[in-house]
Amino acid sequence: MTDPIADYLTRLRNAIKASHRIVEIPASNVKKEITKVLHDKGYIQNYKFVDEGPQGSIKIALKYNPSTKQNAIVSLSRISKPGLRKYVKHEELPRVINGLGVAILSTSKGIMTDKEARTEGIGGEVLCYVY
Repeated sequence: MTDPIADYLTRLRNAIKASHRIVEIPASNVKKEITKVLHDKGYIQNYKFVDEGPQGSIKIALKYNPSTKQNAIVSLSRISKPGLRKYVKHEELPRVINGLGVAILSTSKGIMTDKEARTEGIGGEVLCYVY
């Protein structure tokens, strides 16, 4: 697999389109940190790290609106790809849907959102946009 983050986002996207409640994804440290950010920002309901096998896995409970049955995540898009990395300075941090969405960045202080990176005053690699 050349791009595990794109695989992670695609598995989430496919589970949302199929209206699944739980999706299981092979684990890595970056995927665990992205999952924590998604949970903190309210895009997923819950998560659990399972340490079975050589790699382990992440079980993610997706969040749906009870009345309309719509998912909390409308769009997941990969920005920085292995063939073309996208780095930004702290002055150039992106605003997703004028601040309603979240850009997830990989910085020198770990995985964080664009708003957290703005307050820290650091830039990094833009991994994905979520809204």
